[in-house]
Amino acid sequence: MKSKLLLGALVALMSAGGAMAQSAGSIVVYGGGAQITPHVDSGDLTAPSLPGTKVDVKKASQVVGGVVYMWTDNIGIDLPIGPGYKHKVVGAGAIADVGKLGTVSALPVTLLAHYRFGEATSTVRPYLGAGVTYARFFKPISTASMSGITGGTPANPTLLTMKSTGGPTAIAGVVVNVTGNWSVDLAVTKTFLKTTGSLSTGQTIETTLDPTSVKFGIGYKF
Repeated sequence: MKSKLLLGALVALMSAGGAMAQSAGSIVVYGGGAQITPHVDSGDLTAPSLPGTKVDVKKASQVVGGVVYMWTDNIGIDLPIGPGYKHKVVGAGAIADVGKLGTVSALPVTLLAHYRFGEATSTVRPYLGAGVTYARFFKPISTASMSGITGGTPANPTLLTMKSTGGPTAIAGVVVNVTGNWSVDLAVTKTFLKTTGSLSTGQTIETTLDPTSVKFGIGYKF
């Protein structure tokens, strides 16, 4: 029953009449939600930790918004806007059983250009694009487990920092112009990021994050 309802809603969106053109000069403001899933490839924490001491970074969700400026009928400039994502950092490799090592917030600042296929008046417009992302990491918090594996104490706990970094981003999505000035947007982005985690003990760990983001938004054209 649920699958039939979802299918019916999708057909209704794709066949809705009265869609307004998102043509050159249009500005679309959107809001919705996104989930970021890091695909972590962790190096080893440097000595004196044992070989195989690695980390993993868990996925996080957040409300998001943004603005798209249609430079031409087919080329859009996309500036996503939103608060930071709070990610959990856990043990991996030889310390996979220690659980949560800390948390860190990430604020990705991204600028994208994408090409929308079809005419400005088309109801359904797939798009592809690329851009750059700068990820600012802030508010790192370490747990007692982090101190336990690195020699910290309650009086002198081990502290964590992560280096802010940037990298290229690719995007693929589809816009459905529903009716009037309203549209819905579903997009998947892939960003290529590497960072360095540093501990107050002087130890470091090189980590590839390469997150994938899935975003859904509702837009209004001005």
